[in-house]
Amino acid sequence: MPVTRDIVASYRGPGRVVARLLQMGQREDRALAILMAACTVVFVAQWPRLAREAHLNPEVELNMLLGATLLAWVMIAPLMMYVLAFVSHLIARALRGRGTAYGARIALFWALLASSPLILLQGMVAGFIGAGPALTLVGGIWLVVFVWFWLAGLRQAEWGPLAGAE
Repeated sequence: MPVTRDIVASYRGPGRVVARLLQMGQREDRALAILMAACTVVFVAQWPRLAREAHLNPEVELNMLLGATLLAWVMIAPLMMYVLAFVSHLIARALRGRGTAYGARIALFWALLASSPLILLQGMVAGFIGAGPALTLVGGIWLVVFVWFWLAGLRQAEWGPLAGAE
């Protein structure tokens, strides 16, 4: 199934999408591709906000902001996501989870990619409207959706029928 259909399907049942991804077998290249796509989308979503900051403050250069954000989201964030996924797997293990670290990675990485339309919306609001209630509302909605996707995926990966099958 195409990624865009899986993203839409995640809003109806995130656990089913993660189960389908896990049924495809353990492939680290797939997990890394999902993570890098998600981090790239988050980086692109920052562009309107960064352009606004550079426009409103002439002392700040847009290229410097873009370079720092690129470094943060495409180089550092993936490493932090791997650590966060491993920690979530350890916590799930302590709660009698039977899944693998790969399943925990897929759950986290897919939650980030599947919630990316809301991240793009947040970037647009930050760039065109700026700080305020609208940005807080969109950010809050994104956070709730991200946590929902992540926990539903983690539940499927750690306690679902495929947990521990590999």
